[in-house]
Amino acid sequence: MPSYLEKRSIRYPIFGLMGITVVLLGILAYYNWLFALIGLFLAILPFYYLFQLNQKHRKETEEYISTLSYRVKKVGEEALMEMPIGIMLINDDYYIEWTNPFLASCFDEDTLVGRSLYDVADSLVPLIKQEVETEIITLHDRKFRVIHKPEERLLYFFDVTEQTEIEKMYQEERTVIAIIFLDNYDELTQGMDDQTKSSLNSLVTQILNKWAQDNGVFLKRVSSERFIAVFNEHILQLLEKGKFTILDDVRETTSKQNVPLTLSVGVGTGVSSLPELGSLAQSSLDLALGRGGDQVAIKQTNGKVKFFGGKTNPVEKRTRVRARVISHALKELISESDKVIIMGHKSPDMDAIGAAIGIQKVARLNQREGYVVVNFNELDTGVRRMMKEIEKNEELFSKFITPEQAMEIATDDTLLVVVDTHKPSMVIEEKLLHKIEHVVVIDHHRRAEEFIHNPLLVYMEPYASSTAELVTELLEYQPKNGRIEMLEATALLAGIIVDTKSFSLRTGSRTFDAASYLRGQGADTVLVQKFLKEDVDTYIKRAKLIETVQFYREGIAIAKGQPDQIFDQVLIAQTADTLLTMDGVVASFVISNRSENMIGVSARSLGDINVQVIMENLEGGGHLTNAATQLHDATLDDVEVRLKEAIDEYFEGRKKE
Repeated sequence: MPSYLEKRSIRYPIFGLMGITVVLLGILAYYNWLFALIGLFLAILPFYYLFQLNQKHRKETEEYISTLSYRVKKVGEEALMEMPIGIMLINDDYYIEWTNPFLASCFDEDTLVGRSLYDVADSLVPLIKQEVETEIITLHDRKFRVIHKPEERLLYFFDVTEQTEIEKMYQEERTVIAIIFLDNYDELTQGMDDQTKSSLNSLVTQILNKWAQDNGVFLKRVSSERFIAVFNEHILQLLEKGKFTILDDVRETTSKQNVPLTLSVGVGTGVSSLPELGSLAQSSLDLALGRGGDQVAIKQTNGKVKFFGGKTNPVEKRTRVRARVISHALKELISESDKVIIMGHKSPDMDAIGAAIGIQKVARLNQREGYVVVNFNELDTGVRRMMKEIEKNEELFSKFITPEQAMEIATDDTLLVVVDTHKPSMVIEEKLLHKIEHVVVIDHHRRAEEFIHNPLLVYMEPYASSTAELVTELLEYQPKNGRIEMLEATALLAGIIVDTKSFSLRTGSRTFDAASYLRGQGADTVLVQKFLKEDVDTYIKRAKLIETVQFYREGIAIAKGQPDQIFDQVLIAQTADTLLTMDGVVASFVISNRSENMIGVSARSLGDINVQVIMENLEGGGHLTNAATQLHDATLDDVEVRLKEAIDEYFEGRKKE
């Protein structure tokens, strides 16, 4: 027996059959009307039956459709009122016109109708005003994904509390790999006897094992100076919150034993692949070591890097092996090139120019032409005086070229040497980095997140006073087929003197060795002082900047220029240096316009305050005692507020430690 739905699908061609029957009866009537009449009578009965059956089926179909519509409507009403999905209708004034019972129950109230969103859930108002389509918000300790329909002034609420909790658990349980490196272990243990070395190893291992046990970290020593640590994201968050106090514990405990050992930690996080985590940890460690050690570097998935520690000045290396190896490697690269182009940072100072002249001399000692890229419109007073002296030496001055000339003479076999910076955005001509494939980086600054892509050779020593000091050491291991000229040696010495503030800051034994070597090569200290002389106008401008000084917190001096005044970076830096010489000042910050759309900040300290960390919060960088930043499209007042916030954050972090 056919089902009801099958009956509904039957179609009776009544009108078609009637048409055929009439035609046949017409033909029959033509021949015999009596038989036609009988046939007509016989045909009426089945047609009547079929008509009645068709009417019955139509009525049943109408009843079925009517019943289905009712059921669909009823289900819709029940879903609207009883499903665990919140629904809210609001008016233009952010008053609630209607909600379903589920949403009202989420607020622990019988009804929300007539209430203002500002009273019930003010976090929804920005979402509605900005016409955000979907967002997750928290209401009464529950998390909801809110879908906004602006045209209907309608809001849907999907409870995703459990989902977000699961996601949080997943994030917190992800594996983290850290590589812990004892920065100066080899140097410290070089002259130790076995008993003392064993005692030091036991002390460090004990400190690290206690730290690992207290924080739920798996720790394994893999060599005399290297440990591997495995933990999860949740533990990493706790360690970040505590500012990685293990750095201070190791430094302070070993210092009491007269063996000041420090740690560097590279952390790999944010990916599920273990090999990739290991690579991230190693690259983070390289970054921490490149910045001088005694700190933690954490590479994040968004490309940013977090740093913790870095409170102490980098420990000076005692061995010259690295300098000799780098010097020989540079010699090989120069010999394989057709020419060498040397480039420093924008608005070059004495250190950048002196280091560039030193590398140009290295190229000449290896029978290659070297050219120094200079933008003659961006030179400060001291460098201009040096350039005037260089002009008297036609052979040397002919090697100074503009960025445009450098682009023209560069070939596939040209070697580019970048000195006194490692940031692509800071070089004089960034196009040269894209045109020249073979690049060498020589710098004394702590390594930042931004770095020149894939250089052939990197010589970065943040312990060094200046890039000129590093280049001087490289010169000592180059071929002795030519003597360094007086002017070349003087330019290198000027770079060292400027960056050390006449050997008063960031000066190690290697600094004096380099200065002694240059003096032996004929460097003229009187000529250096001539370069460093300043005119009366510059002195007056600096004095006006100093007049604006105000003290923020204890021992922190902040000077700020006027909105209508523009000062060059050198003058801003000199003002910060001068403020640091004042009684009671332990750190100085100078804020001023450097151009119409750029504001410069120079920061200096005596070592108790790490100005590098503060400047990194303002998109800058530098050293522990010497740092700076440049900010675009901001006002002096805005920058001052941001600077004070960064200082506050720095001191709050130190309190937590």
